[in-house]
Amino acid sequence: MPAIVQPTVQLIAWTQFQPPPELDWQTEADGGQALAEFAGRACYQAWDKTNPATATNSGYLRHILQVGHLAVLEHASATCYLTGISRAVAQELTRHRHFSFSQLSPRHLPEEAGFVEPAVIAEDPQLHEAFLTAMRSAEQAHKQALQALTERHAESEQAGLRRKQLRQAARVLLPAAAETQLVMTGNYRAWRHLLAVRASEHADQEMRQIAIGCLRHLQQVAPHVFGDFTITTLVDGSEVAASPLVTEA
Repeated sequence: MPAIVQPTVQLIAWTQFQPPPELDWQTEADGGQALAEFAGRACYQAWDKTNPATATNSGYLRHILQVGHLAVLEHASATCYLTGISRAVAQELTRHRHFSFSQLSPRHLPEEAGFVEPAVIAEDPQLHEAFLTAMRSAEQAHKQALQALTERHAESEQAGLRRKQLRQAARVLLPAAAETQLVMTGNYRAWRHLLAVRASEHADQEMRQIAIGCLRHLQQVAPHVFGDFTITTLVDGSEVAASPLVTEA
């Protein structure tokens, strides 16, 4: 029976910040939020906070989001580790060129790979059975091909390298629903753009699930940057997120 997996999102790294000791400047936030404010104030040496509306980190970054001066958000970054995602969605994610990605190599595919089933297929009994049959067939074809290739090249002088190449060759038989893993790093501006286009109702449901999983982590580490996004539930039970301050989509 093919193993059906669900996407998971883990926040594994985010920006830390230490202001220059020669500046008599403080803010109530830390990490990437403080860095974004510092970068903006550094442009005009505006350390005295004479405007009450932007005297706090939350007020300052709110103003940045309102006027669309998002370049200061590029100084801070966050890294998420995505597991249980389909190769199809991973391929879509890697189209976001302002992120850095490290993806599971096709040369190191686990022998028992999982599969990601689209929700619209899982909710239909007939389509669900057809999906399982197709995954079972693909899984069997992959195993047979890998075994045959391994036996055929058992006497290779470069056995270690050959094994990796054979895994890569056999993996083409697995479908786009096959599970993969991804380490994904982006600056706050890139994350906001991804959320704007991938957490909306128009995005693929698996993609939305991943984007909103990332959003929940980002809101914890940088609420002044991502707190304007509101998560709501559609009639089908899936979630979407949107912000009235999105200026890049």
